[in-house]
Amino acid sequence: MAQPFRLSFRSCFLLAAVLAFVLLPFNRSASAHAYSAAYNTLTLTKTQSVMTYALDELSAIELAGGDANGDHMLDADEFNAIKDKLADLIQQHIVFQVGGETRPWISLERFDLVREGDASKVVLKAIYPQAAAFQSVSLRDDLYRNDPQTNYVDLLTIQYGAQTSTSALSGKERLWVMQLTDADYASLPEDANPAAGPVASAGLDEPSADGSSTSSDALSGWLSFFKLGIHHILGGYDHLLFLFSLLIARQTFKQYAAMITAFTLAHSLTLTLTVLGVIDVSPRFVEPAIALSICYVALDNILRPNVSYRWVLTFAFGLIHGMGFADILKGMEIPRSQLVVDLTSFNLGIETVQLAIVGVLIPLLYWLHRYRHARRFVVAGSGAALLLGGAWLFERLFLA
Repeated sequence: MAQPFRLSFRSCFLLAAVLAFVLLPFNRSASAHAYSAAYNTLTLTKTQSVMTYALDELSAIELAGGDANGDHMLDADEFNAIKDKLADLIQQHIVFQVGGETRPWISLERFDLVREGDASKVVLKAIYPQAAAFQSVSLRDDLYRNDPQTNYVDLLTIQYGAQTSTSALSGKERLWVMQLTDADYASLPEDANPAAGPVASAGLDEPSADGSSTSSDALSGWLSFFKLGIHHILGGYDHLLFLFSLLIARQTFKQYAAMITAFTLAHSLTLTLTVLGVIDVSPRFVEPAIALSICYVALDNILRPNVSYRWVLTFAFGLIHGMGFADILKGMEIPRSQLVVDLTSFNLGIETVQLAIVGVLIPLLYWLHRYRHARRFVVAGSGAALLLGGAWLFERLFLA
């Protein structure tokens, strides 16, 4: 009786190792700098257009180099050595247009490195020509366009007079455009308010405008944040692996429903509270905890043939995953008038992908669990998840 068990264990271990090897590219993508976020504000006035652009330090290194000592940080000398190259890259790939014509910046008022603990950023403030009434104004961001390994997003806030709108430029949707009406132009200030700095996370002040946007701007912003949620979850291989680990264990439909509901409620709660600033947990805790959640659930699948009360476990870990989802939006000053819409659409994008995955996997898993050797596949799949989750956990604890 021992021989079949040894063969079963050996085959499960071999299959887990094969799955881990096949999924290794996802491990590298998730453990590398897989998500790059820029916080950008465009302020329109009657005399000039001002762009304040903040990019995380690691992205700056990826784009322009300069990390001579390999510590994934830029000191003053390293930053000064790449300033011109980085400025040229930003000007080349972030294109401002008025009336369909490209307008290069007139001057660069600020370009420095701002240190704020773990959130060090390169901050650039550029002055562009002004726009006139009845002209179209657009901004296109093509940074990282040809880099499939990096999910880049430009979280854009547009201030024009008493109005503020938002947009998330990511994936293939890299263009923001609006038609400046006569009423819009009349409401523009004569020049930019020095006190109304746009990127709080970059060491600037909060925006002064908090008005409502037009319906077309609101629709555009809703769609952009919805797509951002889709791109965010599709690029979050650790979140997807956690979902896979939850689903692969044999469960009833009622158990599946309770588990998915618990996960949705939990991550929606902490996503909202984190973006609102009610809670603020460092990524140094959140990212290892996400990897730990994968390991725990995978190990639970291996040790327990019949799982129960998984919704409790899922809710607890869902709180942590919600903080991970929110990390990309934490540095963006979303206007209060659009906060509910942007947060809801971002979360709906995440949920759309999750429900699609659940809708595809559950019928396949029901079919799989009818197979007499299904338990071996559960152990093998969970073993692969445990190996990858353990690799992320080690990396995030000791190599980050």
